Amino acid sequence: MIDFEAVTVHYPDAPEPTLRDVGLHLAEGELCLVAGRTGVGKSTLLGAVNGLVPRFTGGRLAGRVTVAGQATDQRPPQEFAHLVGVVGQDPLAGFVTDTVEEELAYAMEQLAIAPEVMRKRVEETLDLLGIAELRHRALRTLSGGQQQRVAIGAVFTTHPQVLVLDEPTSALDPTAAEEVLAAVLRLVHDLGTTVVIAEHRMERVLQYADRLLYLPGDGTVRDGAPGELLPEMEVAPPVVELGRVAGWRPLPLSVRDARRHAPALRRRLAGRQPAAAHRAGAPAALTAERVSVAYGRKVAVREVDLTLRAGEVTALMGRNGSGKSSLLWALQGSGPRHAGRVRVAGDDPAEQDPRRARALVGLVPQTAADLLYLQTVAAECAQADAESEAEPGHCRALLDRLAPGVPAAAHPRDLSEGQRLALVLAIQLTAAPAVLLLDEPTRGLDYDAKRAFGRLVRQLADEGGSVLIATHDVEFVAATADRVVVLADGDLVADGPTAEVVCASPAFAPQVAKVLRPDPWLTVAQVATALAEAGPAAVAEDGTGTGPTVATGSGTGPTAATGSATGLGTGEAVS
Repeated sequence: MIDFEAVTVHYPDAPEPTLRDVGLHLAEGELCLVAGRTGVGKSTLLGAVNGLVPRFTGGRLAGRVTVAGQATDQRPPQEFAHLVGVVGQDPLAGFVTDTVEEELAYAMEQLAIAPEVMRKRVEETLDLLGIAELRHRALRTLSGGQQQRVAIGAVFTTHPQVLVLDEPTSALDPTAAEEVLAAVLRLVHDLGTTVVIAEHRMERVLQYADRLLYLPGDGTVRDGAPGELLPEMEVAPPVVELGRVAGWRPLPLSVRDARRHAPALRRRLAGRQPAAAHRAGAPAALTAERVSVAYGRKVAVREVDLTLRAGEVTALMGRNGSGKSSLLWALQGSGPRHAGRVRVAGDDPAEQDPRRARALVGLVPQTAADLLYLQTVAAECAQADAESEAEPGHCRALLDRLAPGVPAAAHPRDLSEGQRLALVLAIQLTAAPAVLLLDEPTRGLDYDAKRAFGRLVRQLADEGGSVLIATHDVEFVAATADRVVVLADGDLVADGPTAEVVCASPAFAPQVAKVLRPDPWLTVAQVATALAEAGPAAVAEDGTGTGPTVATGSGTGPTAATGSATGLGTGEAVS
């Protein structure tokens, strides 16, 4: 179905090709997972499937790419629309209409599909992705996860032979991600659609993949069955890292595979407990009382009481559309707040001038680039210093601490996801806020970058700050957060220590917790530390391994095993 013949892609000013002499044949009806660290060329590989690379990205493509026998260099990308459906990392950037129903119909209108067929497919797609209640909603009023499902639905309606998805579940809660992947699997199994997915959260997709395309970072692409490639890969989901630590062979691809080894591992861990979570017990940094947010008749947040303490990392979780982002903006003071009060150091951020408000609460939105509006990194840093009345160079010093080596002359929108996140964090931290609010900060970050980011968040809390993170990334929460609060339809329904909240939830439990349940282990790092302390005696009782190895997996918190710290700036601008 898809053939790459000696394909090399070289961007202007890049010292080396992003892809080098790639040869692939992807058969009809396969689900292929594209894996690799940030910046190794995954998006370039996906874009080459229908000719978006190099026609819309620039650079030079040597070699040949064909889809169903049609060469991408012979026809423009729009003529592949009936053959290849593409969903990019930013769904909002790809929308061309105003409402959900119009967006689902738009691509079919361009292909001159009969109206009666269009109506039937729109209804099928609304039901398939569970978005029927959003039919008449304006696209810009949807949550990030809802926008992601609409974007996927917009290409579903054309029934393409090939579906290309770039980070399709990054903005989805665990349950919504499973629903989307179930829909994708139905296309693969029932319609024979070839699906190519690039996804940093490999734990969500790996068990369903027929093939794995691994980009190690040298321009090559390694192709094979997941079980064949995983032993040599630098990036892997927690369940695979757990298998490495425990010495299991073959490495498990799913929680179900790993559960077969769980009894023996639990015996090896008998009598040991995970290190206690970091809990400062400090006074309140922020108090919110009966906070409510509404948009017209829609109540997004309903009378929420919340206290954030200094030295504590709190995770805010819940389904897409549950009110997480609305609550963050209400706490920060810029967003609507229809009732309730917020106090930080005795003041309400919503009632302060901008400089004072920034010193009380800093907020990094879902799309960090929304806060970047100047032409260079240096200009953004200088503006942050001026607005916060900080010493010149203060913001740049913070950026170098978060992501060393970001070019001062670079345009902020040319940076990698991790570098942009680091720049926005540095801008917010220049004002030295007492409370930092982060909305889905790990989107677009690979496992190494998330570990580095987790260490940064932990350090901010250790220095006395309070951090509230709205996220669907259960693995990041398990490794980083002291406490978890859960929203459901605007109501706060759970609040407690991380282990208590996430282990009690089938949806929010991390992979290690699912494998070792009912024991309270959350991360690979915790298990690795316990096995290392047990010494050589902790040899696998099932005979599958020779004892623990160094964890390189999902741990980012205070109990994380040692490993390479690459910083948030890992990778290049082209990803």
